[in-house]
Amino acid sequence: MEDEHAQLVREAISSNSAGRSTLAASWCRSALHHGLDPAKGPAADRLDASRLALARGAREELIRHAGPVLDRIAGTLVRGGRCILLTDAESVILEERMAEGDRDMFDRARLVPGECWSEAAEGTNGIGTCLADEKPVIIHRDQHFLSANVQVSCHGVPIYDAGGSLVGALDVSTNRYDHDRDTAALIMSVLAGAASELERLLFGAAYRDCRIVHLDAEGGAAANGGALVAVDRDDLVIGANRSARRRGLLAGVSAKDPVPIADILGAPEDNPLAAAERRVLRQALARSRGNVAAAARDLGIGRATFYRRMGRAGLE
Repeated sequence: MEDEHAQLVREAISSNSAGRSTLAASWCRSALHHGLDPAKGPAADRLDASRLALARGAREELIRHAGPVLDRIAGTLVRGGRCILLTDAESVILEERMAEGDRDMFDRARLVPGECWSEAAEGTNGIGTCLADEKPVIIHRDQHFLSANVQVSCHGVPIYDAGGSLVGALDVSTNRYDHDRDTAALIMSVLAGAASELERLLFGAAYRDCRIVHLDAEGGAAANGGALVAVDRDDLVIGANRSARRRGLLAGVSAKDPVPIADILGAPEDNPLAAAERRVLRQALARSRGNVAAAARDLGIGRATFYRRMGRAGLE
């Protein structure tokens, strides 16, 4: 006789409820698109050591930057019956943080490196569904598609690389029966902060030779924020993270198709060439502590030429 959970899932799917909620849509994808049966086990086997090594090698930079972030949040989130997981964009678990006494339990639950938790393999779950929908999700016990997974609750947050592409996910899974709504909200808050931190690290590494500018909600410069742009030595934006790319002007920005930072900040200069020359002259004077002759030598021009350019720039 079919278990109650599988029967509930089948009834929800047959009621054409896909458009009513994210959960129902995921259940329908699991059954109708991926062909999964809620009463059966997962559709993917654990990667062997060689294939896991290949998966980890393909995300070496992600793993390197994620290590310290995982270690830090583990102090807050890892308790008995709770683990933190890092996956790639294909939902393969690459890294974990868990209590030693929980390893056998999480191994039996398949929440260990090498396991694939895509929707195609496991149906609705915190990792696969957050990657499929590209948004944070909480999947409590009986919200999972497969009956085999209803003993755990999962919290998934997607991670994006420096170019705004999906690169992986952070997940916290737990089998604790005392897991409540307030605890879930705390976990999601910590995971969201960790994902943002990791994305900033990936962005900074990709544009280590550039100036990184944080943009506020109105497009101006900010002390910090989720929208990041990389500005080269010529004040051109050559990179933007996902948050910044969602603003029309930055959607396709790249080193081959840059955008002046002044255009982004909403303060384009009336005469960019004159403004650039003025900056160069002022910088030369600052280095020489106001000594015009030394400033002229620094720029490789004569003192008379320097004075003429000062006058033209309004620096007299």
